[in-house]
Amino acid sequence: MSYLYIGVMSGTSLDGLDIALIEQASHTTRLIATLYRPLPDPLRCALLQLCSPGDDELARAAIAENQWAELAADCINTLLQQQSLAAEQIRAIGSHGQTVRHEPTRGFTIQIGNPALLAERTGIRVIADFRRRDVAAGGQGAPLVPAFHEALFGSEQQCTAILNIGGFSNLSLLTAEHEVHGFDCGPGNVLLDAWIQHCRNESYDRDGAWGASGTVQQALLSDLLSDPFFSTHGPKSTGRELFNLNWLLSHLKRHPQVAEQDVQATLVELTARSICEALQQAQTQTDRLLVCGGGAHNRYLMARMSALLASTEVASTSSCGIDPDWIEAMAFAWLAHCTLEGIAANRPSVTGARGLRVLGAIYPA
Repeated sequence: MSYLYIGVMSGTSLDGLDIALIEQASHTTRLIATLYRPLPDPLRCALLQLCSPGDDELARAAIAENQWAELAADCINTLLQQQSLAAEQIRAIGSHGQTVRHEPTRGFTIQIGNPALLAERTGIRVIADFRRRDVAAGGQGAPLVPAFHEALFGSEQQCTAILNIGGFSNLSLLTAEHEVHGFDCGPGNVLLDAWIQHCRNESYDRDGAWGASGTVQQALLSDLLSDPFFSTHGPKSTGRELFNLNWLLSHLKRHPQVAEQDVQATLVELTARSICEALQQAQTQTDRLLVCGGGAHNRYLMARMSALLASTEVASTSSCGIDPDWIEAMAFAWLAHCTLEGIAANRPSVTGARGLRVLGAIYPA
């Protein structure tokens, strides 16, 4: 028996919504169709402002999540129309929502997205709020994708690591000898995007070309890597609460003469070093590093990781026939399947939770 699910992912990069339609059988996941919709600038700004303390937060969050849900519903209805599918043919939508705060050390993580409104607008059952049950069980609530990476790539015979580079980077370690392990490494694209937006009013550094034009500044790099987060071991997760433009600007005050393109090159090196050092510390030998998320398209970043991991094959997940842009959206469709089947989808070895838990809250069609 197989079912159709839709996954909706809106990541920390705040660039847009990824919608993935999958066919899920008992042990196989097949990507059928996708749709991407950029976030309108006013909504993006509203969500970004909610990542920091401010006035009238409750009302602003309620308005923003309604707008997010309306946008997601429009995307889903468009995808169904494109695929000539009726709402009744979809078993569930797995909606990540938009993370606006992630502070598991204080006992909370907040994703907004009004799943009740999403269910109303699509006529499809919605599964949402995946992270808070893991946090309630003492876990970090993130990353959640290692369990899906295990299901998708677990048959790999090599000692494999899956690296997702979105706004932040996270690793999943897959070996035949041990259960899946994983953790957040630190910033992925979040600082790269913030800096190029700050300096050049561009949303991202296409192919890493601007970063590649600069020169890594070792003093600045050492300063950035001195943040205590990089010296801690997993389970660990992070977000905009720590790594953001203000964090970067505070460090740059001590390095006022660094050219803008050299800052970008140094930020690429920060992302590459933090990932590679975390991987080597957690798993001394890795045969293959498969990269997904937007960072897989940053040629300069991919080249730096290949250079730093000389004995490891570094490749996009496209080398395995899976588009790197859609794995996270697929993961939340799969997590919805796990919820309805009563399958525990967190991994205590990843998040530090007290045990396996069935994740997600169900909003009927």
